[in-house]
Amino acid sequence: MNYNIRGENIEITPALRNYVEKKVGKLERYFDDTPTSDVNVRMQVLNNQHIIEVTIPMAQLLLRAEETHTDMYAAIDLVVEKLERQIRKHKTKVNRKFRQEGSLKYMFRNDVEPEATFDEDEIEVVRTKRFNLKPMDAEEAILQMDMLGHNFFVFSNAVNGDTNVVYRRKDGRYGLIEPE
Repeated sequence: MNYNIRGENIEITPALRNYVEKKVGKLERYFDDTPTSDVNVRMQVLNNQHIIEVTIPMAQLLLRAEETHTDMYAAIDLVVEKLERQIRKHKTKVNRKFRQEGSLKYMFRNDVEPEATFDEDEIEVVRTKRFNLKPMDAEEAILQMDMLGHNFFVFSNAVNGDTNVVYRRKDGRYGLIEPE
């Protein structure tokens, strides 16, 4: 794996770089072939909180995890645990549903234990809402979202009629999701 480690408000020391490469490198044991993908790591310090975000784009799978802790080394440990859970969860799902040749199943080693706590009930839809999408612009949708106290809001774009989503980001700003 090729590591791309960058820091915001933190200096990436050789010790920190080695720790990340050692911990994230342990994920290679879950795969038959060592992945050749890039590992994008972003470390950030905000208000005494250490944030680490790891993204591993692969051919048929995207692994991504983010953790926040008061200690960067602890945050690295937590993010690697989260990535391991994602891999085990994917392997469990793949073993259940996709048994044909060339599927994701053949990306993982056979001796990897599936996620023990994964249960089909975890992904059960427990509530369905139906409503008409009111045509509006993104600013009006943000106002509606804030008025309702939600973290996201689905609306019909008044300009092109597409279904869009506005959401509140962790940094307090807003994002917009629109189809291509």
